[in-house]
Amino acid sequence: MKKLQKSLDKQLCGVCGGIANYLDVDPTLVRVLWAVLTLFSSAFPGVMIYLALAICMPKAPELIEEKI
Repeated sequence: MKKLQKSLDKQLCGVCGGIANYLDVDPTLVRVLWAVLTLFSSAFPGVMIYLALAICMPKAPELIEEKI
């Protein structure tokens, strides 16, 4: 079973990369869609959702081992 978790393929916090891995799509596509939706929704909701996911999403096991 797949888990939604932050990705190693990250630009900021790994949220879009994690969503892309979960959905089996290109991370760039998810990043572009997020940016477009954020810009056309007056930016505030998109940024708040991203920050909430950055705080709530667990790190990938590789990210945890990398810190040790």
